[in-house]
Amino acid sequence: MATLRDIKQRITGVKKTQQITKAMKMVAAAKLRRAQNNILSARPYAYQLADMLGHLVGEVDVGLNPLLQPREVETVCLVVVTSDRGLCGGFNSNLLRSTVDYINKHYSKQREEGKLKLVCIGRKGYEFFKRRDYQIHRHYIGLFSRLNFGEVQDIVEDLKDEYLNGVFDKVDIAYNEFKTVVLPKITYEQFLPIPPKEIPEESKSKAIVDYIYEPSPEDIVNKLIPKHLDIDFWRILLESNAAEEGARMAAMDAATENAKDLINSLQLTYNKARQASITKEIMEIVGGANALESSK
Repeated sequence: MATLRDIKQRITGVKKTQQITKAMKMVAAAKLRRAQNNILSARPYAYQLADMLGHLVGEVDVGLNPLLQPREVETVCLVVVTSDRGLCGGFNSNLLRSTVDYINKHYSKQREEGKLKLVCIGRKGYEFFKRRDYQIHRHYIGLFSRLNFGEVQDIVEDLKDEYLNGVFDKVDIAYNEFKTVVLPKITYEQFLPIPPKEIPEESKSKAIVDYIYEPSPEDIVNKLIPKHLDIDFWRILLESNAAEEGARMAAMDAATENAKDLINSLQLTYNKARQASITKEIMEIVGGANALESSK
């Protein structure tokens, strides 16, 4: 049975842990505000650019640019975006479990034949797939500590070059999309080849507008594609970063509340043990007094 001293030491330890989790929650909240501002600034431009290019791809010949041309899929590259650090609840574990299911469902044949290549962004994803003998093509660690658009352009350039050179025939991205602080959405997107925009059925019934392209459809597509790929990949990293900080803030808030409940429980146990100790001492004193009284 734990002594009063042991219980008191444990209460002190939990209080120190609570102070740490509370401080981490406040830091995550500050980072989340910055991350939210970044993603809210990037989304409109990224979505509008993707929408413009998607509609343009649906109207012109996909042969204008090899990055638009779908081909028979033999080798696949899957970019998995996780965090470098833990203490963010199920942010990484949920994505990684879902990604394994996604691979087994869509690319089990490629994996068996050694034609599934992973590009891991974040330490957690890299360590997870490395332990399970997946073929890791490249990995990037520490990217989120210094989010830099120039580095993102370098990553996109490598993916484009390898796709054009036939290293792989398709590029998908798995990441956590920022929806709410407590509930990020696990998302899978085709990055290359660039898919055409799906036109809703209600829009198909409307009058078809014949656009005049200047200088030419080919020039416009070739100008938009690099911009679209860069900004879309940048948006994905910002989404993941915001979702990570939101998950960390929620996890630290839950840890702080759990520490509070544990402190209350330990304090109750301490009070009961202290009361039992005092009662025992009183009984011993009364027993001793009774023994002295009877010996007279």
